[in-house]
Amino acid sequence: MLTDIGEYIVGAYLRLKLNCDFIDYNVRRPGGGLRGLEELDVLGLDFHHMRAYLCEVTTHIGGLLYKDQATTIERITRKYQRQKQYALDHLAQFVEPHFMFWSPVVPKGYLTEHLGKIQGLELIINGEYKRRVEELRQVAAIVTYDARNPFFRMLQIIEHLRD
Repeated sequence: MLTDIGEYIVGAYLRLKLNCDFIDYNVRRPGGGLRGLEELDVLGLDFHHMRAYLCEVTTHIGGLLYKDQATTIERITRKYQRQKQYALDHLAQFVEPHFMFWSPVVPKGYLTEHLGKIQGLELIINGEYKRRVEELRQVAAIVTYDARNPFFRMLQIIEHLRD
């Protein structure tokens, strides 16, 4: 599966702001089978602090929605459960697994209210998503090395444009 640009945004943040040593995209469970079809959008590992970041990324710029609002909450909750199970099965040595949901446009109301009730899932949505991208822009204005992330490289080019 191709990596979505939204996943590269999250990967850049994990590497450049949260100091992850390892980033992987579209991670599938080992062993295959039906469980192997499920994927984690972005996985970041910080070996120095033994932290793992498991991220679901939904980049619907027209607004987060799968079929209807209840289905959307159900689907994200199921994905969060898979994140937790993956951490239990494969990341036991990491002391602090962080479970995140990233989405730039989530309609305020039912969705934000019900997403906020999912205990243990950090929401990086709407304004918080925008703030995180702005943090990356600030880093991109200073850093000139290639961080091996196409989104971050684009930010670097934009931030270093001259007349």
